[in-house]
Amino acid sequence: MNRPWSLGLIAVCLAVVAVLAFAYPHRMIAPGPLIPAHAALTRDCFACHAPFRGAAVERCVACHSLSSIGVRTVAGAPIGTPGARRPFHRDLANQNCMACHDDHRVPGLSRPGSPRFVHTMLKPEVQARCASCHTAPKDTLHPTPTPNCGACHQTKTWKPATFDHGRFFDLTGDHNAPCATCHLGNDTRRYTCFGCHEHRPDAITARHRREGIVNITDCVRCHRGADEGEGEDGEREGEGGDD
Repeated sequence: MNRPWSLGLIAVCLAVVAVLAFAYPHRMIAPGPLIPAHAALTRDCFACHAPFRGAAVERCVACHSLSSIGVRTVAGAPIGTPGARRPFHRDLANQNCMACHDDHRVPGLSRPGSPRFVHTMLKPEVQARCASCHTAPKDTLHPTPTPNCGACHQTKTWKPATFDHGRFFDLTGDHNAPCATCHLGNDTRRYTCFGCHEHRPDAITARHRREGIVNITDCVRCHRGADEGEGEDGEREGEGGDD
């Protein structure tokens, strides 16, 4: 006997909820407040969301140009120091904004996990071009830009880095010494082999002269380690010249 009245009450409640959802979507539906940059869109959900589909990429790029994201605002004003950021969004293999961005600031306890950028999102031909996004460090360990960042670094974690000194000189035996033994002042741009008592400049010069080798300014060009027999193909008189 009370059933029609109950159904009517439920219908009224649903109608009220629907009206409130359209009138105050940021309070009724939104998972959290928008980021400050999008605060002006708080009441305009459809600026980013397509009905019954959620956030739509085409609505993001309607305001944000792929070539200027992170470089200029939608009004054209530069962001930060000129040249500090380099556009990379146009190099994404799948330009899905929501893969990295969540514009609603959800409380920490209810947040399932912040989206984050991974290098596998980039087109394969771009993944190895580190310098297209990153500026080479200015320190003694990186004297000149190198295209082979992957020899020491990984895209998953930049640190710790693994440097294979054996690519240049094997640190075996007595050569497994502190860096400053060969790189004076820990300046890795330069090295000397005259830091040990056995390697006196006069003795090394005389020994190489007897072999007809005149260029001893770059030892690792011939010597890649302490093994006997290394360096036998060094530059000799008339072959390499006096550098």
